[in-house]
Amino acid sequence: MRQQPEQQAPPVQRLRIRYAKRGRLRFTSHRDFSRAFERAVARAGVPVAYSSGFNPHPRISYAGAAPTGAASEAEYVELALREPVDPGSTREALSAAMPSGLDLVEVVDAANTMPGALAELLQASSWLIDLPASYERAQAAVAAFLEATEVPVDRMTKKGLRTFDARSAVVRLAAGSRVPGSRLELILRHGTPAVRPDDVVTGLERTGGLEVGVEYGGLPLLTRLAQGPFDDATGLIGDPLAAR
Repeated sequence: MRQQPEQQAPPVQRLRIRYAKRGRLRFTSHRDFSRAFERAVARAGVPVAYSSGFNPHPRISYAGAAPTGAASEAEYVELALREPVDPGSTREALSAAMPSGLDLVEVVDAANTMPGALAELLQASSWLIDLPASYERAQAAVAAFLEATEVPVDRMTKKGLRTFDARSAVVRLAAGSRVPGSRLELILRHGTPAVRPDDVVTGLERTGGLEVGVEYGGLPLLTRLAQGPFDDATGLIGDPLAAR
């Protein structure tokens, strides 16, 4: 008879963590970050809880990760602990163990934040998209995109090539000028399938003739500014780590 695995005690505390991907670390994949974060947890001596079963793993939950190549000021992870800790001291210890460019912004006790699973609180996100295209070209492409009732785009997923509507997820899209090129301000509502900012850029190419790519001066630079609960009445994105 195979011996039954040891059952782990339930977590006594959960920490919710906001972190940023900056500089060259924007090219860090979600898998790379998870490995770096788990190593930092071990080096910092954080008493992380483990799952039960024959292959216990640390109880770390990642939510709403930005695509590889995108910078972000609002990435989130939840950490379940077997012993209570001080969030401020834990942030300092983890920050010292993390590579520069993967920066911890905030660490809070989940019991003091909004109720509900962290993933359920991440209902929308805001983005900046820097383009080499001129403001006039970007503005024209945005106008054509917003006038369309549907903008189908294709993306390769784990389940193969998927086609979905990029227009339905866009709450706000506006073009502004920058030197050089232009900048888009975008608010996306999260859903299934998830529409990413690069999908919106693809839609702008198809509906508005926006020219994007190395041959046109460079690739779009994506930066997530915020993600969290969305207020339909005001069109604003809230803070998922806000106090109750």
